[in-house]
Amino acid sequence: MDHSDPATYQHLIAERRGSVRYLTLNRPDVRNAFNEHVIAELTTWAAATREAAARGDVRVAVIAGAGKMFCAGADVAWMSKTVTYTEQDNLRDAAAMSRMFAAIDELPLPVIGRVHGAALGGGAGLAAVCDIVVAAEDTVFGFTETKLGILPAVISPFALAKIGRSAARELFLTGMRFSAARAKEIGLAHAVVPASDLDAAVDGYIGELLGAGPQAIAAAKALIPEVWPRTAADAAAITSAAIAKRRVSPEGQEGLRAFLDRRKPNWIADKDEGPR
Repeated sequence: MDHSDPATYQHLIAERRGSVRYLTLNRPDVRNAFNEHVIAELTTWAAATREAAARGDVRVAVIAGAGKMFCAGADVAWMSKTVTYTEQDNLRDAAAMSRMFAAIDELPLPVIGRVHGAALGGGAGLAAVCDIVVAAEDTVFGFTETKLGILPAVISPFALAKIGRSAARELFLTGMRFSAARAKEIGLAHAVVPASDLDAAVDGYIGELLGAGPQAIAAAKALIPEVWPRTAADAAAITSAAIAKRRVSPEGQEGLRAFLDRRKPNWIADKDEGPR
């Protein structure tokens, strides 16, 4: 059954199937490009998704693009306006976009990017804030900002966390476009499949995620950025506390007991309408 998102969007299509929340960028006439209105709506969607996750209504989110591509970055009409902006005006716009990416990046549930056609500039940044990216094999990626005399600044923390400094030095500086195979090689994409298999691959990941404890997923997602910059010795107290807390949690107890009893844990006992 389809459930409409309670919010009303002009540029997005949001719906829920079971415990999966689907979001489609819906500006195919401009290649699903960003402008200030899309940024505001994505920020609102992220807040609504966070609330739904807290209620236990939603366990996975999927982001896709309508039409021929995922997202081509910034809208030309929007960019033409920014040419006349002051530095302070541009600072305000950039801060709003940064908040949007952070809101999606920090969602306490897994976000899958269903990427096809192209993911360029901010579109590549949107892919970077997805936990799992499934890309059609003919997708073109690119951090193309330097070709316009600007730079991938706002998306850089999220892109660097995915692709690392070496790939960023090549791709940020050149602004070159690259294949889905290259995106997988550097960690921006996780699965590359024929376009006809895209939905099946996304559904496969949804199935895996719905088989894991939702609170454990949220804790694991939060743990990654906390541990990443630390040495093993510095992280030891954090990781020890994290696993101890999970083992005594109701969900951890249920998972361990289900394993020992050779039964399914209660979070996968209920029917779910997630995959299409």
